[in-house]
Amino acid sequence: MSEETTQHIPDPRSFEERVFARFDDMDRRFDGLEARVEKIGIAWERRDNKEKLMWERLLAEILKVHRQLDEIGETVQEIIRN
Repeated sequence: MSEETTQHIPDPRSFEERVFARFDDMDRRFDGLEARVEKIGIAWERRDNKEKLMWERLLAEILKVHRQLDEIGETVQEIIRN
């Protein structure tokens, strides 16, 4: 058995340098993840806005048809009364 109690790591950097390098790598990965989540959020907001506009237009059309039906109903009532 060897007297050496730790594994020899082929990386010549110190322990601290390796740890900080890992932290830097994690920071880069988190930055990338944050950018992707932000893109998803922007896309979701666009989609949500498009759907709101669609529903607003649909509601306006429904209200228009409702008013027209009210007018037709009033006209029919006038015809019946006369």
